[in-house]
Amino acid sequence: MSGGGLTVGELLPRLLEAYGVDTVFGIPGVHNVELYRGLPATGIRHVTPRHEQGAGFMADGYARVTGKPGVCFTITGPGLTNILTAMGQAYADSVPMLVISSVNRTEHLGAGQGRLHELPSQRAMAAGVAAFSQTILHPVQLAEALARAFALFASARPRPVHLEIPVDVIAQLAGDLAADGLLGAAWPLPGRPAPDPAAVARAAALLRAARSPLMVLGGGAVEAGDVAMALAERLGLPVINTINAKGLIPRGHPLAAGENMAAEPLRHALRDADVVLAVGTEFGETEHYPGPTPLAINGALIRIDLDPEQLVRQFRAAVPMVADARLALSALLAAVESGGASDGAGRAAELRVRMDAQQPAWIAPHRRLMDAIDAALPGAIIVGDSTQPVYAANLFFRPEAARSFFNASTGYGTLGYGLPAAIGAKIAAPARPVVALVGDGGALFTLTELAAAVEARAPVVVILWNNGGYGEIRGYMMDRGIEPIGVDLVVPNFVTLAQGFGCAGRRVTGATDLRAALREAAGRDVPTVLEIDERAGFGE
Repeated sequence: MSGGGLTVGELLPRLLEAYGVDTVFGIPGVHNVELYRGLPATGIRHVTPRHEQGAGFMADGYARVTGKPGVCFTITGPGLTNILTAMGQAYADSVPMLVISSVNRTEHLGAGQGRLHELPSQRAMAAGVAAFSQTILHPVQLAEALARAFALFASARPRPVHLEIPVDVIAQLAGDLAADGLLGAAWPLPGRPAPDPAAVARAAALLRAARSPLMVLGGGAVEAGDVAMALAERLGLPVINTINAKGLIPRGHPLAAGENMAAEPLRHALRDADVVLAVGTEFGETEHYPGPTPLAINGALIRIDLDPEQLVRQFRAAVPMVADARLALSALLAAVESGGASDGAGRAAELRVRMDAQQPAWIAPHRRLMDAIDAALPGAIIVGDSTQPVYAANLFFRPEAARSFFNASTGYGTLGYGLPAAIGAKIAAPARPVVALVGDGGALFTLTELAAAVEARAPVVVILWNNGGYGEIRGYMMDRGIEPIGVDLVVPNFVTLAQGFGCAGRRVTGATDLRAALREAAGRDVPTVLEIDERAGFGE
């Protein structure tokens, strides 16, 4: 079959489908409309958000649930700048995302002639929140650029990739790419990197000799939970998980030690461990809030990560290992038969008791909230914004499975993430209940995406914690003797707004009421907004 009759815009969807892409989040415009010409010839679903930032957050939620890259189409200029915030969140949290934008005609690039949507260099803007950003200047470059992107998603630390195509190149005929095997065909991709056998041997020797070892699991271990727990059980390793690793440790597992590294018991355990095995974590600031309190690791650190630069940040590793988490942990499991004298279950139980004793009183209503979700919607995917219920859940909540709890309070820490990311999660897993935890301040960033959810038949449940403005910042200012300014907002009637978008909506007054409302919401085919007024209290 000859590719001579296909334009670049028509070829692109075929190549995306060849790499397994089944959904694209995007907004068509004059500059990128030729990207849409070829979509009907594929099985790719198109979802239209109401803002490009929403497109990026939807792609992020989709990617975190599936492990596949979320794909976005944007227009030149404002479309690209609108999505940069979402790319920043994905970059910080190592989420695979492919953003494909148009850009001005080739002969107009960098000319500064006041063209529609013109920027001095939108590729340079995107490069700061991407693994790489590339301009496709000729049709033959398209297949190689896509292969480069999907190779990164397959084998390296996953982060956003940006490809921009000038409007004249989008409309060009692709030429006889079939002769080179490029038309509609995915390139063979590299596998995940295996660990260095010498590094495995050194790590295994340290673990066998350890008397008070610990394991720390980060988001980079999300596909290796079973192997990680098998190794922990064999060696008696208490396990600390980061926020992005929630669900890797089974609920009630005797080796579960906790998840807030800012808490004194876990900080001391990390400091005093003779060996720490850290997998896929950057020990980021947002993993040891409140504070943040500096962490110390005095024992030997074994560090496994896909990113070689990450292995030499913050802490000096005795054994740095560039490798896929599953391959590295499997190699370690094969190299050790048993551990030393570590009573892992006993140490983990002691840490849990001490952690429970130090939980702050303010999280009590949020425990009731999370318990209500658990009871009414078992197995739900819970997606959070930067809001008080999420900050609390980060400290104690344990989902049933990996890829079931994530939020924007980590890494980049953006507002407005929760609702659109939950929509992306629901599109990725339509059979599972999906709950968005948002505050009234953050909801106003992206509330219009309720229209996109109705249109996409994505019946997410939105639990909206209303404290009359930016409550967390208000408290932060008051604690520091700063008169609160700019934090008390005009808050709309969210129930009325939800109904105006074609959603269900009502206020709930306590945990019992919330459980009933969640069960009702599970039977609907449109989103449901459940508003909780913090000022009225949230009891049973």
